[in-house]
Amino acid sequence: MTKPFHDMPFKSKLPNTPASIFSRMSALAQEHQAINLSQGFPDFDTDPKLIEAVTKYMNEGFNQYAPMPGHISLREQISFKYDKFYGINVNPADEITITAGGTQGLFTVISAVVEKGDEVIIFEPAYDSYKPAIELMGAVVVPVRLMAPDFKIDWEYVRSLVNSKTKLIIINNPNNPTGRVFSVDDIQQLEYIVSAHNIVVLSDEVYEHMVYDVHKHISVLSSEILRSRSFVVCSFGKLLHTTGWKLGYVIAPAFFTIEFRKVHQFNVFSVNAPMQLAIASYLDDIDYYYSLPKFFQEKKDFLLHALKDSRFNVLPTQGTYFMLLDYSNISEEQELDFAERLTIEHKLAMIPVSAFYTHGDNQQLLRICFAKKLQTLTAAVDILKFI
Repeated sequence: MTKPFHDMPFKSKLPNTPASIFSRMSALAQEHQAINLSQGFPDFDTDPKLIEAVTKYMNEGFNQYAPMPGHISLREQISFKYDKFYGINVNPADEITITAGGTQGLFTVISAVVEKGDEVIIFEPAYDSYKPAIELMGAVVVPVRLMAPDFKIDWEYVRSLVNSKTKLIIINNPNNPTGRVFSVDDIQQLEYIVSAHNIVVLSDEVYEHMVYDVHKHISVLSSEILRSRSFVVCSFGKLLHTTGWKLGYVIAPAFFTIEFRKVHQFNVFSVNAPMQLAIASYLDDIDYYYSLPKFFQEKKDFLLHALKDSRFNVLPTQGTYFMLLDYSNISEEQELDFAERLTIEHKLAMIPVSAFYTHGDNQQLLRICFAKKLQTLTAAVDILKFI
């Protein structure tokens, strides 16, 4: 009989990393049959035309490996979009790689760029995959704490953190979870920093088409300075309401893309073939991109108006499909405690914003996802108005 190990035969590479807060809150929501507004996925149906297109390409036999960089038809469609929307020329052959979702793209960029002993600047609250990916490479996370209500970046402080070990700066624009969108000044400040130092930028732009009111998405690709030293990560899951398909892409200059693909080919090699072709044909309709802001703006505005008379204070949302709720008028509890109690007692699950900080800063904020059917949002409001 094999004896069990009393001690692991290897050291954990992530000893202080627990299960994702998204998995934790979704599991709690399922256990207590709560409305799940924690994890960022839509609960409405994908366009049947897109489903039909996937079936079409499956029936036509496109069920084997796609080319490692992705089907050229999809890469050409992405290139066309950047030209149409931003007036940016992106080479589909040498500068675009199709990935197994945005998170795989992020991980692969970090794997390709970051070495042991490097320092990586991130802005917190930050998407939770950045920090562990950096630590797996043996690098050091240098967090810049942004605080409510405006989460404004102190660029002078950022400059003070830069040194000879700084290899990478990661930005998320629009930002999850704050909903903040980079201004022209933010882009210029970033330009000043990378111009003065040999630093790479990783720009997570998965919510680029979900920007509201007077705000506008400014991609790092629109900056000549940043364009030459940046990776941009995007997501079809967010764009097409198909988070379960795990498809995205990474744009980078040709010399960066070569290094990215060296890792990508041994990470996933290639991703779902018929879905790539279906997306390429579906996105022939350029009007789809223009419909997204209005679609989500209506959901955001419904939630904002409906919670006006509640005890929650709603923070401004410039982009993404998330909103932050301040519950300081209701409770002094820590965010995780309040989120768990809300799920168990009131049957409504949200994410504590403290989970997006290295040191768990408590500001009495919860993140709510509004990428949901009106029926779901109405049911959530009926709970929140009486808390």
